[in-house]
Amino acid sequence: MLTVLLKQVQPRFIKLTYEDACSPKEYLEESLNYFINTKVEEHGDVYVLGIMVGIVIVVFFLKNLFGYLANFFITYLRNGVLKDIRDVMYKRILNLNLSFYSEKRKGDTIARITSDVLEVQHSFLSILELFVREPLNIIFAIGSMIFISAKLTLFVFIFIPVAGFIISRIGKTLKKKSNQVQTEQGYFLSLVEETLANLKIIKGFSAEDRLQEKFETSTERFKDYSNALTHRQNLASPVSEFLGITVIGTLLWYGGNMVLNVDSGLNGATFIAYMGLAYQILTPAKAIAKASYSVKKGDAAAARILEIIETESEIQDAPNAITAPLFSKEISIENISFKYDQETVLDNFSLKVPKGQTIALVGQSGSGKSTIANLVTRFYDVHKGTIKLDGVPIKEITKKSLREQMGLVTQDAILFNDSIKKNVNLGKEDATDQEIIEALKTANAWEFVKELPEGINTNIGDGGGKLSGGQKQRLSIARAVLKNPPIMILDEATSALDTESERIVQKALENMMQNRTSIVIAHRLSTIQNADQIIVMQKGAIVEQGKHQELLDKKGVYNNLVAMQSFQ
Repeated sequence: MLTVLLKQVQPRFIKLTYEDACSPKEYLEESLNYFINTKVEEHGDVYVLGIMVGIVIVVFFLKNLFGYLANFFITYLRNGVLKDIRDVMYKRILNLNLSFYSEKRKGDTIARITSDVLEVQHSFLSILELFVREPLNIIFAIGSMIFISAKLTLFVFIFIPVAGFIISRIGKTLKKKSNQVQTEQGYFLSLVEETLANLKIIKGFSAEDRLQEKFETSTERFKDYSNALTHRQNLASPVSEFLGITVIGTLLWYGGNMVLNVDSGLNGATFIAYMGLAYQILTPAKAIAKASYSVKKGDAAAARILEIIETESEIQDAPNAITAPLFSKEISIENISFKYDQETVLDNFSLKVPKGQTIALVGQSGSGKSTIANLVTRFYDVHKGTIKLDGVPIKEITKKSLREQMGLVTQDAILFNDSIKKNVNLGKEDATDQEIIEALKTANAWEFVKELPEGINTNIGDGGGKLSGGQKQRLSIARAVLKNPPIMILDEATSALDTESERIVQKALENMMQNRTSIVIAHRLSTIQNADQIIVMQKGAIVEQGKHQELLDKKGVYNNLVAMQSFQ
């Protein structure tokens, strides 16, 4: 168009046939020459120029319209992918076994589901359309450039691999530096999480300065890593632009020589169009180079996310696992052995818990009492031996159906930042308000709940922080009472209660445990004197067993434990 309008070629008024043309390029050029000159003859130069301007405006309008539509629709894809990643991660967090979190910092896991997912959004998903659009732009521009001048395009291609090699060398270090940033962020988020959980102890031991120093050391490292990463990222744009303009400058020199050489077949107007196309390559190439740096950075975050998603829980349902039958006979623990890392906790341990009986486990800390509760509920799997429910190994039963038959009250009252109602009905979501109130009464909790501003709908704060230790424990007991399972596991259930509350709750627990199988792990021996069987443990083995009075009469380990607690 430029060549014809600037009168740099002989005007054509007779249409050229395809058969008469020497090449497709000549046919297109001469056909356009004929079209423009006939329109100029009919309507004048200004009219044709107006048509050209109108075409340019329409093309750019369509470009921006479709650009907006691309972003409009890709928003659903981008946010949908983020939702799916978070959902899958949270599901994996719920399903992973407890041992995973004894090795990992909780704050690091939080960092992966928050900041790492956002990094994936910024690094991958925000530039998703770029990896489709820009290569198409480059392919179209290169195709047009080859069409105009294959010789000049071949010259350009000599320089592109050199520029690409330099850019890739810079990008390789970004993943490593980004991984350092993400890891350090996980570390100081862990410090924040631990600080919030243990603020009372930190203040009680005047350890604020020590924790502050530890946190500032971590954020100083984070700053240094972030600076190094940002410097590398900032290098991407100027390097790619400088390399691009070097290619353009070399192209101007070489192409200019071709224009000055009449025999080259390249005129000024065609060369200007060619340079425009060459610059069209530079812009998307620069965008892709910058995006590739971003991808390198996001790659580290993605690897941290995938580490969680691809970690398989060691405790899995067997392929042919069955639903647990309603408990009717006994829990049988047969010659089990278990160890945490290298420390053996239980060795060849056996025990039978008949239906309807209360079995109490007592002994010093570290004797393996709580481990038995963790193994029966299948929070951990035994290394040797078998645990059976009514003769069926629990590894052959689905975890969900096994745990649905068990109620659990732990030493630490684990509550959520929600209402009393939502905390108590955790195991029975469809429970009525009256059922919840009855469970609270059984656990001696209704007395204080009814005095609260909103009763059972009162929010109890983070971890039940608005309640006393005894009140929190009574709510966790009410939660187990409401579930009404055939098997109860009480792990130091009354340890947080004062003497008066303990006596009332102990009576309630005894009533609840009637006709129900119970495994009671007790530190206060006063709470288990009515147990059907008391198992005295020492270093993972049974040293004595029998009823309360029988064991006292033996004058052995149990008697010594009772004496130490001044219980007569």
